Amino acid sequence: MKHHIHNSRQGTVAVLACFLMMALLGLAAFAVDLGYMANSQTELQRAADATALAACNQLRYSGTPGTPINLANNVAAVPDTAAQYAAANKVCSSAPALDSSDVVVGYMADPGQPGATIVTGGNINDYNAVQVTVRRSSSTNGLIPAFFSKVFGQAGEAASASSTAAFLGNFSGFGIPTAGTGPGTGTGTLMFLPFALDLGTWNALLAGTGSDNWKWNETTQQVVSGSDCILECNLFPQGTGSPGNRGTVTIGCSNGTSNLVRQIQYGLSASDLQSYGGSLSLDSTGNLYLPANPGISAGTKSALAAIIGQTRVIPIFSSVSGNGSNATYDIVQFAGVRVLDVNLTGSMSSKHLTVQPAWCFARGAMGASSGSSSNTQNTYGVYSPVWLVK
Repeated sequence: MKHHIHNSRQGTVAVLACFLMMALLGLAAFAVDLGYMANSQTELQRAADATALAACNQLRYSGTPGTPINLANNVAAVPDTAAQYAAANKVCSSAPALDSSDVVVGYMADPGQPGATIVTGGNINDYNAVQVTVRRSSSTNGLIPAFFSKVFGQAGEAASASSTAAFLGNFSGFGIPTAGTGPGTGTGTLMFLPFALDLGTWNALLAGTGSDNWKWNETTQQVVSGSDCILECNLFPQGTGSPGNRGTVTIGCSNGTSNLVRQIQYGLSASDLQSYGGSLSLDSTGNLYLPANPGISAGTKSALAAIIGQTRVIPIFSSVSGNGSNATYDIVQFAGVRVLDVNLTGSMSSKHLTVQPAWCFARGAMGASSGSSSNTQNTYGVYSPVWLVK
């Protein structure tokens, strides 16, 4: 009898051990599959992020500066660009495909605001955002496969990841770039030239009135003589309608030559913007008032010569009130330009600072809805970097 009880106990222990082993194997199987699932989700998000950034870059217009923006071809190319980059970012060792509904292109008035959404329809020339969804499902790219848990009837799992990238191409103003991510981040200074151009000249330039004697050589990275079908104008000196003023503005506490030279070559610093509340921004009526800088010496010529070929943001003014050091420029727009040629010696008629419209990047940008109406185009040719909104 004792022998029979002993064998029975041994059998029970063996059965319990078998069940325990199966339970442990089951837990291990699920743990492995859960780990694979988590890794696959990370791959999905990486693919969505990379694809959204690449597809959104497609929206930045790179046609001839100074001509009307037309994003029709750019918008049409977004799905193909998205498909290309999604396929290059494998998920579960497989190149994911995108459905037509997985790519949304539209406009975000101020992508930096929490809860900002993409608006589709409307004027495609305003489009500045792309949302991409990369998925693994039974109908698209297949489920994320199960391995050990197949034994328990688990065929796989569906999963997806979405990402939205955007940029700003219309600003209410600019601040000094700070640390972090987004359009207003980075280090350094604001590449803003303290020379204002009148709105009439700027509009005439965009309408086709101007000279064409210089061009930017992308290969040599130099300005050379010749035509490039991008018209030019004189930024300084010019007749502003205000005696004693030729187009320079004072940004900061000093209008001395050394201060102007620094701003020309290296941009505006945080201290330059302190008296303006930390930013140069259009108010709710679409205006920014900057004091005139009536005196400019030939000492700035070397600073301007040093930035020939470089791009800068300039202010566009609609009018000047007052005379001399008491004058004020009414700034209503911002524009991107490339510096082509400079001469500040000799007679007034021989002096010039020649620029042409150019596409340029600016950190420290503030969305248009932060100041003037988002329906008003305040900026031409200036873009923020593309960044992940969510």
